[in-house]
Amino acid sequence: MEATGFSPATLSALIALVRKHTGIAMTERKSVLLERRLRPRVQALNLGSYQAYLDKVEQDRAEIPHFIDLVTTNDTLFFRTPQVWDYVEKEFLPQWWAAHPGQRLKVWSAASSSGEELYSMAMLCEEFAAANAGFGYQIHATDISQQILALARDGQYTGRSVERIQSTHPDWVKKYFRPSANGLRVVDALKKNVELAQHNLLTPLKPGKQFDLVFLRNVLIYFDQEQQQTILQQARLSMTSHAIMIVGESESITGLNTAYQFDRPMIYRME
Repeated sequence: MEATGFSPATLSALIALVRKHTGIAMTERKSVLLERRLRPRVQALNLGSYQAYLDKVEQDRAEIPHFIDLVTTNDTLFFRTPQVWDYVEKEFLPQWWAAHPGQRLKVWSAASSSGEELYSMAMLCEEFAAANAGFGYQIHATDISQQILALARDGQYTGRSVERIQSTHPDWVKKYFRPSANGLRVVDALKKNVELAQHNLLTPLKPGKQFDLVFLRNVLIYFDQEQQQTILQQARLSMTSHAIMIVGESESITGLNTAYQFDRPMIYRME
């Protein structure tokens, strides 16, 4: 194996391959991260170099899902960025329900990662439903990584995710989780209104999907400006005329040519 990391040619080929299969616009500055993620797979396949692994990805379609899982970032927590969840709980849900009595709330958790975001939303909806008779909801969660979607379906959490929710919502831990061998697992009742599917954000969702609330958090930063606009335009096709979009704390779409209206940091409305 290449002892000192990627050669310039291999690194360029890798960046192009990442963009080809995920749309993510990486730079040479990610070389150490990419090397750390790819090394175990290269060794497991007994390949002599990173270039040999890239050749395998190009020649063997069965390897592509493994490659996508290795190069995509999946880091999230329950109720990450508290002001977002305060807004959803105290403003969005009451206002939406007042304007749409008897309707079912449709939520899209795009780039949902291992599921902490979608189950955070499910808990808020369950609590709101308990206090508002007739309220119903559906959460559609997507990610490009099949491996990370499997973790979300399983709903078992350890480490920082468990520590975070135990400290912020101890009562909800007792209500919506059960102890597992290594941490906590969400109860089946929290999954009943959730569907998960693989999706590349640069492409449209299946026709017929229309959402009232879209989480597109901490994902636009991995794409260049042109791709960001494409993602936002594709998302609009699946949003109702009154929909809200929530982005990450380090993201802003105000400078892009889109049809979203700034409401407050991280919160945008359809124009």
